[in-house]
Amino acid sequence: MTDVDVRTAVPLVFSAVGKAFAANGRRHHVLAEVDLTVAAGEIVALLGTSGCGKSTLLRLAGGLDVPSAGEVLVGGRAVRGIESRCAVVFQEPRLLPWRTVERNVAYGLPHDVTGSRARAEVAHLLDVVGLTAFARHRPRQVSGGMAQRAALARALARRPGVLLLDEPFAALDALTRLRMQDLLADVQRTAGTTVLLVTHDVDEALHLADRVVLLGPGESTPDKASGVRLIRDVPGRRPRDRGDAELAALRAALLTELGVGNP
Repeated sequence: MTDVDVRTAVPLVFSAVGKAFAANGRRHHVLAEVDLTVAAGEIVALLGTSGCGKSTLLRLAGGLDVPSAGEVLVGGRAVRGIESRCAVVFQEPRLLPWRTVERNVAYGLPHDVTGSRARAEVAHLLDVVGLTAFARHRPRQVSGGMAQRAALARALARRPGVLLLDEPFAALDALTRLRMQDLLADVQRTAGTTVLLVTHDVDEALHLADRVVLLGPGESTPDKASGVRLIRDVPGRRPRDRGDAELAALRAALLTELGVGNP
């Protein structure tokens, strides 16, 4: 795989972050006192039950929402509004249906990248994600996995210091999901960008992440708001063997923490 030209990876820091929403005349606390540092070039996966605030935390990192308390720092600078150093890949590809795959990828380029340089960069990214032959296709003409690869290429086109992934493979079939996980691992290993991944899939977290962070209510958090319940280092260097016995033991422990019990 050829190198992906991205900005230098930067750290992502959540400092005493809280988030509350007004509902039915009262404030509902979703997140409270979240302290977490994602080192430059690290992959951190967020796990937790539905509604625990995983996607909310990711949105705060990208400047798509504003914390009620604390602050988020990207590269040592507080996030204020849409964060240009971050790129987001959502569960759905969210491609523009009237644009071809290559023009969807080009949409992610910085404004100062134009002309032949833009064409070369888009061609390069399409090659990285294996979509060169489908450059002129429209989103409805490609599979769900291909569309999500295009969404990943569009995010990388921004040259992000931090890549934010909100369950990006959840809607894919099992085999395509495994292939997309391997593609993401290859791209990140080459590019070195910082990654914050939201997922419900423990196996996906263990395959991709350097550390796994479990969010959930704590004894000291108000109104059952979520905080960082535990952090686990994932043993072994990436890429990992999915059948590794050490990973299986950690998988069982995490499932127990999530209230699923041993598989």
